[in-house]
Amino acid sequence: MREMLAHVPFRGAIRERSVEPFLGLLRSLRDRRRVKGVLFDISSGGGEVVASSDLFTALRRLDAVKPVFVSIGAIGASGAYLAALGGRRIFAYPESHVGSIGVIYPHLAVQELVRRLGISVELLHVGAHKDAFQGYRGLTDEERGKLQAIAQESYDLFVQRVAEGRHRSVDEIRALATGEFWTGRRALELGLVDALGDREVVLDALSKATGVSARKAVRLLPPRPFFERLVSGGGGYGTLSGRLRDAVEDAVLDLGTGLERF
Repeated sequence: MREMLAHVPFRGAIRERSVEPFLGLLRSLRDRRRVKGVLFDISSGGGEVVASSDLFTALRRLDAVKPVFVSIGAIGASGAYLAALGGRRIFAYPESHVGSIGVIYPHLAVQELVRRLGISVELLHVGAHKDAFQGYRGLTDEERGKLQAIAQESYDLFVQRVAEGRHRSVDEIRALATGEFWTGRRALELGLVDALGDREVVLDALSKATGVSARKAVRLLPPRPFFERLVSGGGGYGTLSGRLRDAVEDAVLDLGTGLERF
């Protein structure tokens, strides 16, 4: 049996639709006996709370079976940093942007624009606050407080997970959890990452931990559904058409109401 290391790259916003294929891949790697260690190579500014939590949990479960080392590329912020905590060791480039421990709950209200365009919107609803998050009116103080409480709960869980993952007290991490990010070099000084280096350095470290040569690393990506390959010209993740589609969708989601984000 030829042993190998798996190199799994993840790029872009963390959404349910972008994470789900990787969850399947990471789950399958737990059972691949040939794969002795995994480099999870992430560059992302974060994304949805639940999707980020899913990625964190999948990496932690995989690391319980075989070592997972995480490499942060240009950016490992917010939900991406949370995901990285699922690995055994976190590496970053000196120039990486790391951190942004916090939660944001976007709410875009367009009632003034709609009024100026002469558009009349009537929402028939049952439930006192059912129309609160559709974007056609501003929030009341009560609704704003409810959203703030939800964001606070997610923030507290984020801080707790960072404290546990970095073996620090909650108070220490809360002092850093201001939503700001740092360079990889500064993140190392703050104890948010374990070491600096590019992906070759990470693979060498993973090789020492597993006894498998870094030259036996294989880059793995989840397969795309047949129809998606067909309409995108057969390219894999990261094709131009795929990036354009995802960028448009992410922009719309970010402007819309609803999901809280890391």
